[in-house]
Amino acid sequence: MTSIEMVLKSKLCLVVVLFFASICGSAAVARAQDGGANLADSPSSARAAKHANDPGGEREVTFRSLPKDFLHDQKAIWTFPAQLAKGHYWLPTVAIVGGTTGLIYADPHAMPYFRSHARNLDDINDVFNSYITTGEVISVPAALLIAGYARHDSYQVSTALLAGEAYADSAIVDLAMKAVTRRKRPVDVTGTGSFNDTFFSGGKSPFKGSSFPSGHAAGVFSVATVVASRYHNHRWVPLLAYGFATVVSCSRITTLAHFPSDVFLGAALGYTITRYGTLGPR
Repeated sequence: MTSIEMVLKSKLCLVVVLFFASICGSAAVARAQDGGANLADSPSSARAAKHANDPGGEREVTFRSLPKDFLHDQKAIWTFPAQLAKGHYWLPTVAIVGGTTGLIYADPHAMPYFRSHARNLDDINDVFNSYITTGEVISVPAALLIAGYARHDSYQVSTALLAGEAYADSAIVDLAMKAVTRRKRPVDVTGTGSFNDTFFSGGKSPFKGSSFPSGHAAGVFSVATVVASRYHNHRWVPLLAYGFATVVSCSRITTLAHFPSDVFLGAALGYTITRYGTLGPR
């Protein structure tokens, strides 16, 4: 085994340890807040009532209802321009478009710094490479689902399913935009090449060759929004969820996988689609 492989394996072990430690810590906090009650034997209706005031807390999802819910979400997403025509949601729309536009103009000035300092960030980038961060994001709803079934907690199971639904909702929009914009990734700008004129010049595949917007940012913020909203009454949960989402999203810039504007728009899409679509009342 080479020294590089040993380093990577040690970092992977660290990520796994931290992940399971966070799960154990959250379970301990939950038990403490419930006064030591046996959560596995507590009625699911009591848990749902406890989170009734949380955004999206009234949503109950099953595997059977997922296809219909997903189609409902997609209809709302793709008919969104009709809401703008009626005068709704203009303020957040202008804020997102304006922020993205400003960052697009700033991208060519920001990326040379990350390219020239890439070697200084090698250790961090190894931990946050594409495959590891994807696995970390997917592990959140997976862990919630397993724990929910183990504890007979229908609210937690619904949270896991909603996280998966939100991830899929944002992924469809992300892939559609990638296919249209075909933006070249920063890592594909060779040598000392310019970071200008990157749109419509990347690969034809929206899965690998297109940068705008960031799929990782959209996915992690969609999952984080579900968890933060469904467990909003635990103050530490939104901080942990959005903190994790921010770190993962910013790592896409340091690894030269995305421009800042890609990450900003991806995060905005993940949050807004989830908060106002997936978690919206039915």
